[in-house]
Amino acid sequence: MGLMSFFKGVGEKIFKKEEVVAATPEVEPLRASALLAHVKALGLPYNTIAVKTAGDTVILEGETAKQEDSEKIALAVGNVEGVAVVDNRMTVAEPAPEAQYHTVEKGDTLSKIAKTYYNDMMKYPVIFEANKPMLSHPDKIYPGQVLRIPAL
Repeated sequence: MGLMSFFKGVGEKIFKKEEVVAATPEVEPLRASALLAHVKALGLPYNTIAVKTAGDTVILEGETAKQEDSEKIALAVGNVEGVAVVDNRMTVAEPAPEAQYHTVEKGDTLSKIAKTYYNDMMKYPVIFEANKPMLSHPDKIYPGQVLRIPAL
């Protein structure tokens, strides 16, 4: 999957203040542990996983059963305040085509995004489902958030 860029200043707030500000060798294991706990709390499936951090970059290694699982894990850790880049090195047991991605802009709705990618605003539930459990409601998206846009 490779490198993905995110807006460092937006996203879920899972780090303590000192973990966001200081990128010291002492803090890196704490950040990695917090991100792994976040993935586990969301219930995202994986066969094996290792999360490493280097400043505002997260490195994911391990294996998932499906492509969408790998993509969701990358988005879950990338859409966290203090993360700017995710280097997804995870392998997939059942490879499939990669989804497209959309960075939410001010004024975006899932319906508007669905119209852009699928030419049908009523397809917004496809995008909502593709981004669960990170999205809890179709109206709860925010500028800077990166979403999966799967093929129909």
